[in-house]
Amino acid sequence: MNEMLAYSLMLGTLAFFGYIGYQAGTEKDLDHDAYLSARGTQNWIRIGLSLFASGMGIWILFGPSEVGYWGGFWDVVGYAVSASTPFLLLAYVGPMIREKLPEGVTLADYVRMKIGRPMQLYVGLISVTYMFTFLFAEFTAIGKAMEVLVGMKPLIPMLAVAIVTSAYTAYGGLPASLQTDRWQAWVVIWLIVALFIILFASDVGTLISQAKATNPEGDIDWSIGSMSYMDSFSSGLALVVAITAAEMFSQGNWQRTYASQDDEALRKGAYLAAGLVFPLVFIMGVLGTVVAGRGNAVDPSAAFFLLIEDAHVLLISGFIVLGIALVCSSVDTLQNAISASITRDISDGKMGLKQARIATLAMIPVAIYLATGPTIAGFTFDAIGVFEIFLFADLLAAATVMPVLLTLWDRVDSKAALAGAVCGLLSVVVYGTVTADISTGVEYIFSPTNEFGLANLWVFLSALIGSGGVTIVGSLMIPKESIVSVEQ
Repeated sequence: MNEMLAYSLMLGTLAFFGYIGYQAGTEKDLDHDAYLSARGTQNWIRIGLSLFASGMGIWILFGPSEVGYWGGFWDVVGYAVSASTPFLLLAYVGPMIREKLPEGVTLADYVRMKIGRPMQLYVGLISVTYMFTFLFAEFTAIGKAMEVLVGMKPLIPMLAVAIVTSAYTAYGGLPASLQTDRWQAWVVIWLIVALFIILFASDVGTLISQAKATNPEGDIDWSIGSMSYMDSFSSGLALVVAITAAEMFSQGNWQRTYASQDDEALRKGAYLAAGLVFPLVFIMGVLGTVVAGRGNAVDPSAAFFLLIEDAHVLLISGFIVLGIALVCSSVDTLQNAISASITRDISDGKMGLKQARIATLAMIPVAIYLATGPTIAGFTFDAIGVFEIFLFADLLAAATVMPVLLTLWDRVDSKAALAGAVCGLLSVVVYGTVTADISTGVEYIFSPTNEFGLANLWVFLSALIGSGGVTIVGSLMIPKESIVSVEQ
């Protein structure tokens, strides 16, 4: 593809989104609350498109197809389900939290009201760890995508996306992100529909046969990359548990909870987002099994791109626009959400609008640096390293999500909830000790994987069950009249 055309498409798409975001920021004077929450301004269609766009990142072109390449049917299903369940849970839990704390912005705001400042800080740190990892992973992905598609040096699209998104996000806050989300969602929907029609119109029968076939060059003793392979149920379920728990701490979803006009708008919008996300992730996962059926890929993380490596220039052009829309939709959401979590949860609400904007801009150089894959103190920020960080953050979330959600139960005690969060991690150590030894249990906290390097279902379940069990039992053991409630 002509290099000048590639640059023109990338910069033109970024300029369009930058203009939309800037215009949103100039529509009205923003106070601190409007900057972080856009409270009560979005109908259900806008919220649905925004949740969909912000939940979709350029990871969609890498993650599902790689999971399909390695894991087969159940991993594909698990990945698709895990992408949609956070929205379904938000539709159920979101209205309850809005009712209990109408003036909130983040989940940790509610946590502080119910459990206290220490837990708010802990939830804030989990959220920032998860979201910041997601942020620099998105920068890594757009660099890799543009390198694979057109041979562009990865740092160039990273910097271009970072400059534009941080500019309109720092200026316009959440309203700018919401406005660009709508355009980005429609770009993603229409381009993916068109591209899938082109892709599947070639030879559907061959694609199906390759998806059902196992990797002919596999050198391990278990079948990989086949839609006929049914033995990966546990790792697929582990993805559902891990990602659903982690996404509950993605503050972008909670900002949009408060941006909704009312509970009905939130519910319908969340259902719309879930309905859009599931088939998209599933199809992308199936395409990963197609690549596996053709034979081993040199780089499984780019499995999807192998299907379009000989495509017409128009198809490549469409993917450039699509890639930029995808990365902008997630990156601007993460920038807003991290800023909200820092200013409200980490700093205890002591940072104003000016400081929020500074925080938005200050995180970008660090994220870009980590996206280039440096080695720091012996740890390399490559694909494996980032995956390990994600799993660590996922496990922290899995050990905390039940105590947080159980605070919706009036009988819960704040001390029991705090103990539950701690015991969630201790349960992981106990599980590892029972099944192997104590060193394995401690190692599971930092690397909750099985022998294949995939998410370990039983580690995540032990965190989930242990934390929830201690919270419930502890609350029931305390006399009702003695229940400690921070909000009281």
